[in-house]
Amino acid sequence: MNASNDIAIDVKGLTKSFGGREVVHDLSMQVKRGSIYGFLGPNGSGKTTTIRILCGLLTPDSGEGTCLGYDILRDAEKIKRQVGYMTQRFSLYQDLSVRENLEFVARIYGLADARGAARDMIKRLGLSGREEQLAGELSGGWKQRLALGACTLPSPKLLLLDEPTAGVDPKARRDFWNEIHALAADGLTVLVSTHYMDEAERCHEIAYIAYGHLLTHGTVEEVIAGSALTTYTVTGEDLNGLTAALTGKPGVDMVAPFGTSLHVSGRDVAALEASIAPWRDKSGLHWHKSAPSLEDVFIELMGRSKDNFQ
Repeated sequence: MNASNDIAIDVKGLTKSFGGREVVHDLSMQVKRGSIYGFLGPNGSGKTTTIRILCGLLTPDSGEGTCLGYDILRDAEKIKRQVGYMTQRFSLYQDLSVRENLEFVARIYGLADARGAARDMIKRLGLSGREEQLAGELSGGWKQRLALGACTLPSPKLLLLDEPTAGVDPKARRDFWNEIHALAADGLTVLVSTHYMDEAERCHEIAYIAYGHLLTHGTVEEVIAGSALTTYTVTGEDLNGLTAALTGKPGVDMVAPFGTSLHVSGRDVAALEASIAPWRDKSGLHWHKSAPSLEDVFIELMGRSKDNFQ
Protein backbone atom coordinates (compact mmCIF):
# COMPACT_ATOMS: atom_id res chain seq x y z
CA MET A 1 0.00 0.00 0.00
CA ASN A 2 1.05 3.61 -0.46
CA ALA A 3 2.53 4.92 2.78
CA SER A 4 2.90 8.51 1.56
CA ASN A 5 2.03 11.18 4.12
CA ASP A 6 -0.01 12.85 1.36
CA ILE A 7 -2.48 9.95 1.24
CA ALA A 8 -5.17 9.67 3.90
CA ILE A 9 -6.91 6.58 2.50
CA ASP A 10 -5.45 3.90 0.25
CA VAL A 11 -7.51 0.75 -0.38
CA LYS A 12 -7.57 -2.12 -2.86
CA GLY A 13 -10.14 -4.74 -3.81
CA LEU A 14 -12.73 -3.99 -1.13
CA THR A 15 -15.85 -6.15 -1.28
CA LYS A 16 -18.81 -6.30 1.12
CA SER A 17 -22.06 -8.27 1.07
CA PHE A 18 -25.15 -8.26 3.27
CA GLY A 19 -27.61 -11.15 3.17
CA GLY A 20 -26.03 -12.54 0.02
CA ARG A 21 -26.24 -9.17 -1.80
CA GLU A 22 -22.95 -7.58 -2.81
CA VAL A 23 -23.12 -3.88 -1.91
CA VAL A 24 -19.45 -3.02 -2.54
CA HIS A 25 -17.61 -4.71 -5.39
CA ASP A 26 -13.81 -4.83 -5.79
CA LEU A 27 -13.33 -1.16 -4.91
CA SER A 28 -9.89 0.44 -5.07
CA MET A 29 -9.16 4.13 -4.51
CA GLN A 30 -6.98 6.75 -2.87
CA VAL A 31 -7.98 9.91 -1.02
CA LYS A 32 -5.47 12.69 -0.44
CA ARG A 33 -4.99 14.25 2.98
CA GLY A 34 -6.75 17.58 3.38
CA SER A 35 -9.08 16.91 0.45
CA ILE A 36 -12.87 16.93 0.22
CA TYR A 37 -13.95 13.71 -1.49
CA GLY A 38 -17.56 13.42 -2.62
CA PHE A 39 -19.52 10.21 -3.13
CA LEU A 40 -22.52 10.26 -5.44
CA GLY A 41 -24.90 7.62 -6.71
CA PRO A 42 -28.47 6.29 -6.49
CA ASN A 43 -30.09 5.56 -3.14
CA GLY A 44 -29.05 2.16 -1.89
CA SER A 45 -26.01 2.04 -4.16
CA GLY A 46 -23.44 1.44 -1.40
CA LYS A 47 -22.14 4.98 -0.80
CA THR A 48 -22.52 4.96 2.97
CA THR A 49 -21.27 1.37 3.24
CA THR A 50 -18.21 2.30 1.20
CA ILE A 51 -17.45 5.32 3.37
CA ARG A 52 -17.76 3.24 6.54
CA ILE A 53 -15.41 0.58 5.18
CA LEU A 54 -12.86 3.19 4.09
CA CYS A 55 -12.52 4.51 7.63
CA GLY A 56 -12.63 1.22 9.52
CA LEU A 57 -16.23 1.44 10.78
CA LEU A 58 -17.15 -1.70 8.80
CA THR A 59 -14.98 -4.72 8.04
CA PRO A 60 -14.89 -5.73 4.35
CA ASP A 61 -15.33 -9.35 3.31
CA SER A 62 -12.15 -9.04 1.25
CA GLY A 63 -9.60 -6.44 0.28
CA GLU A 64 -7.02 -4.42 2.15
CA GLY A 65 -6.04 -0.85 2.82
CA THR A 66 -4.96 1.90 5.15
CA CYS A 67 -6.73 4.90 6.63
CA LEU A 68 -4.73 7.68 8.28
CA GLY A 69 -1.75 5.32 8.22
CA TYR A 70 -3.59 2.52 10.05
CA ASP A 71 -4.58 -0.85 8.62
CA ILE A 72 -8.37 -0.90 8.13
CA LEU A 73 -8.54 -4.58 9.15
CA ARG A 74 -6.21 -4.65 12.18
CA ASP A 75 -6.39 -1.08 13.49
CA ALA A 76 -10.09 -0.22 13.24
CA GLU A 77 -10.29 1.00 16.86
CA LYS A 78 -7.36 3.37 16.34
CA ILE A 79 -9.00 4.74 13.19
CA LYS A 80 -12.33 5.31 14.93
CA ARG A 81 -10.69 7.58 17.49
CA GLN A 82 -9.56 9.88 14.64
CA VAL A 83 -12.95 10.08 12.90
CA GLY A 84 -15.80 12.60 13.23
CA TYR A 85 -19.17 11.45 11.85
CA MET A 86 -22.07 13.78 11.01
CA THR A 87 -25.23 11.98 9.98
CA GLN A 88 -28.22 13.33 8.05
CA ARG A 89 -30.39 13.10 11.14
CA PHE A 90 -29.69 15.59 13.94
CA SER A 91 -28.42 13.42 16.80
CA LEU A 92 -27.61 15.86 19.62
CA TYR A 93 -29.77 16.43 22.69
CA GLN A 94 -32.81 18.53 21.79
CA ASP A 95 -33.45 19.62 25.38
CA LEU A 96 -29.90 20.84 26.03
CA SER A 97 -28.66 24.25 24.97
CA VAL A 98 -26.04 24.84 22.31
CA ARG A 99 -23.41 25.36 24.99
CA GLU A 100 -24.49 22.35 27.04
CA ASN A 101 -24.38 20.05 24.02
CA LEU A 102 -20.87 21.14 23.08
CA GLU A 103 -19.59 20.96 26.65
CA PHE A 104 -21.08 17.48 26.99
CA VAL A 105 -19.31 16.30 23.82
CA ALA A 106 -16.05 17.87 24.99
CA ARG A 107 -16.25 16.00 28.30
CA ILE A 108 -17.12 12.72 26.55
CA TYR A 109 -13.89 13.04 24.58
CA GLY A 110 -11.92 13.99 27.67
CA LEU A 111 -10.87 17.46 26.55
CA ALA A 112 -8.97 19.25 29.30
CA ASP A 113 -10.98 22.48 29.11
CA ALA A 114 -14.50 21.51 28.06
CA ARG A 115 -15.97 24.96 28.63
CA GLY A 116 -13.17 26.68 26.74
CA ALA A 117 -13.40 24.22 23.83
CA ALA A 118 -17.16 24.76 23.58
CA ARG A 119 -16.75 28.53 23.79
CA ASP A 120 -14.15 28.53 20.99
CA MET A 121 -16.32 26.34 18.76
CA ILE A 122 -19.36 28.58 19.32
CA LYS A 123 -17.32 31.56 18.19
CA ARG A 124 -15.84 29.76 15.19
CA LEU A 125 -19.20 28.63 13.85
CA GLY A 126 -20.98 31.95 14.36
CA LEU A 127 -23.22 30.62 17.13
CA SER A 128 -22.45 33.50 19.48
CA GLY A 129 -25.67 34.82 21.00
CA ARG A 130 -27.33 31.40 20.73
CA GLU A 131 -25.34 29.69 23.48
CA GLU A 132 -28.34 29.21 25.76
CA GLN A 133 -30.89 28.40 23.06
CA LEU A 134 -32.19 24.83 23.21
CA ALA A 135 -30.91 22.70 20.33
CA GLY A 136 -34.45 21.56 19.58
CA GLU A 137 -35.52 25.15 18.93
CA LEU A 138 -32.83 25.82 16.30
CA SER A 139 -33.65 26.03 12.59
CA GLY A 140 -32.23 23.41 10.23
CA GLY A 141 -29.23 25.53 9.29
CA TRP A 142 -28.26 26.31 12.89
CA LYS A 143 -28.71 22.66 13.89
CA GLN A 144 -26.37 21.78 11.07
CA ARG A 145 -23.72 24.17 12.38
CA LEU A 146 -24.09 22.78 15.89
CA ALA A 147 -23.77 19.20 14.65
CA LEU A 148 -20.65 20.12 12.67
CA GLY A 149 -19.19 21.78 15.76
CA ALA A 150 -19.88 18.71 17.88
CA CYS A 151 -18.26 16.24 15.51
CA THR A 152 -15.16 18.40 14.94
CA LEU A 153 -14.72 19.42 18.58
CA PRO A 154 -12.24 16.60 19.38
CA SER A 155 -10.12 17.61 16.34
CA PRO A 156 -10.56 14.47 14.19
CA LYS A 157 -8.27 13.85 11.24
CA LEU A 158 -11.09 12.45 9.11
CA LEU A 159 -14.65 13.78 8.85
CA LEU A 160 -17.57 11.77 7.46
CA LEU A 161 -20.62 13.67 6.22
CA ASP A 162 -23.64 11.58 5.25
CA GLU A 163 -26.12 13.76 3.31
CA PRO A 164 -25.27 16.64 5.65
CA THR A 165 -27.37 19.42 4.10
CA ALA A 166 -30.65 17.65 3.32
CA GLY A 167 -33.53 20.03 4.01
CA VAL A 168 -31.30 23.07 4.59
CA ASP A 169 -31.79 26.36 2.77
CA PRO A 170 -29.26 27.48 0.10
CA LYS A 171 -27.56 30.14 2.23
CA ALA A 172 -27.06 27.74 5.14
CA ARG A 173 -25.66 25.17 2.71
CA ARG A 174 -23.20 27.70 1.32
CA ASP A 175 -22.09 28.76 4.81
CA PHE A 176 -21.68 25.10 5.74
CA TRP A 177 -19.48 24.41 2.73
CA ASN A 178 -17.37 27.48 3.38
CA GLU A 179 -16.61 26.04 6.82
CA ILE A 180 -15.85 22.59 5.37
CA HIS A 181 -13.33 24.14 2.99
CA ALA A 182 -11.75 26.05 5.87
CA LEU A 183 -11.41 22.79 7.84
CA ALA A 184 -9.88 21.02 4.83
CA ALA A 185 -7.41 23.87 4.39
CA ASP A 186 -6.29 23.17 7.98
CA GLY A 187 -5.55 19.55 7.00
CA LEU A 188 -8.83 17.75 7.75
CA THR A 189 -9.78 15.05 5.22
CA VAL A 190 -13.51 14.99 4.42
CA LEU A 191 -15.63 12.21 2.91
CA VAL A 192 -19.10 13.38 1.96
CA SER A 193 -22.14 11.58 0.54
CA THR A 194 -24.45 13.93 -1.34
CA HIS A 195 -27.16 14.07 -4.01
CA TYR A 196 -26.69 17.75 -4.79
CA MET A 197 -24.73 18.48 -7.97
CA ASP A 198 -23.67 21.93 -6.77
CA GLU A 199 -22.23 20.31 -3.63
CA ALA A 200 -20.41 17.70 -5.70
CA GLU A 201 -18.82 20.53 -7.65
CA ARG A 202 -17.49 21.97 -4.38
CA CYS A 203 -15.52 18.76 -3.71
CA HIS A 204 -11.87 18.46 -4.70
CA GLU A 205 -12.56 15.00 -6.13
CA ILE A 206 -15.69 12.91 -6.60
CA ALA A 207 -16.61 9.27 -7.10
CA TYR A 208 -19.78 7.85 -8.60
CA ILE A 209 -20.88 4.54 -7.08
CA ALA A 210 -23.81 2.60 -8.51
CA TYR A 211 -24.97 -0.56 -6.75
CA GLY A 212 -21.56 -1.34 -5.33
CA HIS A 213 -19.51 -0.56 -8.42
CA LEU A 214 -17.18 2.43 -8.67
CA LEU A 215 -17.97 3.71 -12.15
CA THR A 216 -15.84 6.85 -12.28
CA HIS A 217 -13.77 9.10 -10.05
CA GLY A 218 -11.49 12.12 -10.24
CA THR A 219 -11.92 15.87 -10.33
CA VAL A 220 -15.21 17.20 -11.69
CA GLU A 221 -13.42 18.22 -14.88
CA GLU A 222 -11.88 14.75 -15.26
CA VAL A 223 -15.20 12.98 -14.67
CA ILE A 224 -16.99 15.12 -17.26
CA ALA A 225 -14.18 14.72 -19.80
CA GLY A 226 -14.06 10.97 -19.22
CA SER A 227 -17.77 10.57 -19.87
CA ALA A 228 -17.25 11.03 -23.64
CA LEU A 229 -20.75 12.48 -23.82
CA THR A 230 -21.90 14.65 -26.69
CA THR A 231 -24.68 16.91 -25.47
CA TYR A 232 -27.22 19.15 -27.20
CA THR A 233 -29.40 21.71 -25.45
CA VAL A 234 -32.76 22.05 -27.17
CA THR A 235 -35.25 24.90 -26.69
CA GLY A 236 -38.56 25.60 -28.38
CA GLU A 237 -41.99 24.07 -28.73
CA ASP A 238 -43.33 20.66 -27.67
CA LEU A 239 -40.25 19.46 -25.80
CA ASN A 240 -42.36 16.75 -24.18
CA GLY A 241 -43.14 15.37 -27.63
CA LEU A 242 -39.45 15.49 -28.54
CA THR A 243 -38.59 13.64 -25.34
CA ALA A 244 -41.00 10.84 -26.23
CA ALA A 245 -39.73 10.67 -29.79
CA LEU A 246 -36.02 10.46 -28.89
CA THR A 247 -36.13 8.26 -25.78
CA GLY A 248 -34.71 4.84 -26.60
CA LYS A 249 -33.39 5.82 -30.03
CA PRO A 250 -29.96 4.44 -31.04
CA GLY A 251 -27.16 6.61 -29.66
CA VAL A 252 -29.49 8.60 -27.38
CA ASP A 253 -28.33 7.72 -23.88
CA MET A 254 -30.13 10.51 -22.06
CA VAL A 255 -33.03 12.89 -22.64
CA ALA A 256 -33.68 15.12 -19.63
CA PRO A 257 -35.57 18.39 -19.10
CA PHE A 258 -33.67 21.31 -17.56
CA GLY A 259 -36.07 24.20 -16.93
CA THR A 260 -37.34 25.40 -20.32
CA SER A 261 -34.77 23.38 -22.24
CA LEU A 262 -33.98 19.74 -22.96
CA HIS A 263 -30.59 18.02 -22.73
CA VAL A 264 -30.02 15.25 -25.28
CA SER A 265 -26.81 13.27 -24.84
CA GLY A 266 -25.05 10.18 -26.11
CA ARG A 267 -21.63 8.53 -26.21
CA ASP A 268 -21.88 7.19 -29.78
CA VAL A 269 -21.63 10.42 -31.75
CA ALA A 270 -22.52 8.94 -35.15
CA ALA A 271 -25.59 7.10 -33.83
CA LEU A 272 -26.70 10.16 -31.85
CA GLU A 273 -26.42 12.45 -34.86
CA ALA A 274 -28.37 10.01 -37.02
CA SER A 275 -31.18 9.73 -34.46
CA ILE A 276 -31.62 13.45 -33.93
CA ALA A 277 -31.21 14.39 -37.62
CA PRO A 278 -34.97 14.37 -38.42
CA TRP A 279 -35.57 16.98 -35.69
CA ARG A 280 -32.53 19.21 -36.21
CA ASP A 281 -34.23 21.46 -38.79
CA LYS A 282 -37.77 21.15 -37.48
CA SER A 283 -39.54 24.50 -37.17
CA GLY A 284 -39.89 25.69 -33.59
CA LEU A 285 -36.89 23.76 -32.21
CA HIS A 286 -33.48 25.30 -31.59
CA TRP A 287 -30.46 23.03 -31.13
CA HIS A 288 -27.22 24.12 -29.48
CA LYS A 289 -24.23 21.84 -28.91
CA SER A 290 -23.04 22.32 -25.33
CA ALA A 291 -20.58 20.91 -22.86
CA PRO A 292 -22.15 18.17 -20.72
CA SER A 293 -22.90 19.15 -17.15
CA LEU A 294 -22.02 17.01 -14.14
CA GLU A 295 -25.71 16.21 -13.80
CA ASP A 296 -25.79 15.03 -17.44
CA VAL A 297 -22.95 12.64 -16.68
CA PHE A 298 -24.59 11.24 -13.56
CA ILE A 299 -28.02 10.82 -15.16
CA GLU A 300 -26.39 8.93 -18.02
CA LEU A 301 -24.38 6.76 -15.59
CA MET A 302 -27.51 6.02 -13.58
CA GLY A 303 -29.34 5.05 -16.75
CA ARG A 304 -26.88 2.27 -17.55
CA SER A 305 -26.43 1.04 -13.97
CA LYS A 306 -28.07 -2.21 -12.92
CA ASP A 307 -29.80 -2.36 -9.55
CA ASN A 308 -28.45 -5.51 -7.90
CA PHE A 309 -31.40 -5.63 -5.49
CA GLN A 310 -34.00 -6.07 -8.22
